[in-house]
Amino acid sequence: MEYDIVVAGAGPAGSIAARYAALNGANVLLIEEHASIGSPVECTGLLGTRAITECDLDPCNDFILNEISGAFVYSPSGQCLDIDGKKTKAYVVSRKALDKKLVSAAVDAGVDVSLRTKLVNIHWCNDHQELIVFHNGIKKKIKTRIVIGADGIKSKVAKVSGLGNVKEIISGVQIETLYRSKNSNFVEVFPGSVAPGFFAWTVPVNQNISRIGLGISGIESSNALGYLRSFLNSNSNVFGRHGDSLLDVTIGGIPLGPLKRTASDGVLVVGDAAGQVKPTSGGGIYPGAICAKIAGKVAADSVSDEDASLDYLCQYEKKWRKEIGPEIDMGMKLHELAGKFTDDDWNDLLRSVNNAHMKKMIAQYGDIDTPSTLVKEMLTLRNSFHLMGPFKSVIRAIL
Repeated sequence: MEYDIVVAGAGPAGSIAARYAALNGANVLLIEEHASIGSPVECTGLLGTRAITECDLDPCNDFILNEISGAFVYSPSGQCLDIDGKKTKAYVVSRKALDKKLVSAAVDAGVDVSLRTKLVNIHWCNDHQELIVFHNGIKKKIKTRIVIGADGIKSKVAKVSGLGNVKEIISGVQIETLYRSKNSNFVEVFPGSVAPGFFAWTVPVNQNISRIGLGISGIESSNALGYLRSFLNSNSNVFGRHGDSLLDVTIGGIPLGPLKRTASDGVLVVGDAAGQVKPTSGGGIYPGAICAKIAGKVAADSVSDEDASLDYLCQYEKKWRKEIGPEIDMGMKLHELAGKFTDDDWNDLLRSVNNAHMKKMIAQYGDIDTPSTLVKEMLTLRNSFHLMGPFKSVIRAIL
């Protein structure tokens, strides 16, 4: 087989990259090692409104299960900071349905799709790449000019191309179970020692079912399931409101910190494979979609201009870093700062912002996809400084 571009991985980033490459004139093959689109699920399924827009989708019941307008943030001591955004800020989605919709859009744009196709190696041969894959267990070769690696946290494309590894991996575990939320349009967030290095959450699918999970980093990351069990059994805000019926389990890793290089001769890497993930929330669809569009266009242009060299493809690197690099860099600083917080720090911080002025500001400027907007607004308005106590100097230092 021979294609201009082969995209490895049929998740959102891969599907979008493939579609944009095809829309810009390239002959594209999208390969996926699993037997079906959207499986296995390794995502909370909470997407900001910007993410849906960036995927070129309109919100619809095909994949949206619930709308989120606010959050309850619980300190380790149990105090609650309630933030009401007054309008839809995010959507709870079926990732399987979302992924299928994005692959369908790629097919409509002219992309060929091959399931049960596992990439095992890449060989650079003069002016093209030779991919070694196993399709339904049978070894095959695919000739292409460009490979786009959208093959997730354990990216084979990034490894074979010598592009390195992401800075950090958060271990995550989530269950879907019977759980009656205080407000089915509010998520619940639990920072602190309940989930070292990250946080725990509940995301309501509807009035009676929620996704409950957490992420762990550092030396405790291998015991994420143990922390989840402890969270379910001992947290006063969750205990007594979850049922015994386990509807689904999701286990996976969240890559934080982009690769130092995301391009090589004949190769681009995008999405989770490139570490293009929001460090504050672990969400990858919004930044992945932005980068995937850039990757698809640059790859198609490289085919048209008959130049698949790193010198040509590095424009992808420059463009995506200009677009979202500052947001990710600031997010990593916030993540590293949060990782140093003790439970007392979290108690003090949430207490300092639990007032009408700060809650109004958070509701107005808070955005799951661009947290820097809120942080900068806090620093811009002088009358918010005294409300944040000692934390104003810490936040100023990271910007």
